[in-house]
Amino acid sequence: MKKVLMHVCCAPCFITIQEDIEQNGMLIDGKREKVDMTAYWYNPNIHPKAEYERRKDSFIKFCNMKNVKNVICDEYDMNGFIKEVVENVGEGKKWDIRCKYCYYRRLENAFKYAHDNGYDIVSTTLTRSPYQNHDVINLVAETLSKKYDVKYVYSDYRNTYYEGQKKAREYGLYMQKFCGCVFSFDAGKWVY
Repeated sequence: MKKVLMHVCCAPCFITIQEDIEQNGMLIDGKREKVDMTAYWYNPNIHPKAEYERRKDSFIKFCNMKNVKNVICDEYDMNGFIKEVVENVGEGKKWDIRCKYCYYRRLENAFKYAHDNGYDIVSTTLTRSPYQNHDVINLVAETLSKKYDVKYVYSDYRNTYYEGQKKAREYGLYMQKFCGCVFSFDAGKWVY
């Protein structure tokens, strides 16, 4: 049975993915396989700190509810994230470049952890959101897959976005109103 490290951006995005994989296995190379999955929390970009804590607590609550193995890399680093964006993204702070850096930073941490701890596959719940750029996520993940010699599996769960939100409410989980970084926060509205 393959060991999967699932990078989780938030509990609402994880719900339908976790339930699908638990019930049906993970789609790997066109075939459903039962896997040994561990949920991995690493999201140092989330702003403000209180938002980071709410999302992390919601992730823990869901993992406990569903008895999901998990690892928490509890590193809040808004200063480092902003410094990197200012120094390397440039004046315009264009969302596509900024988001690519954000995906890279979070997924590199997951791939490194997977490599160092004997996982066969890395995947991410970022691909559940219709607001995220799946092409860029996949480009970043494929690059990291080669760098760390750990397979990347892409799953498009966008069709379960609203179902996941509904279930999050039913489970009493925190529902965020923006992507997470300081640049996407404007009084709780999505900003690009």
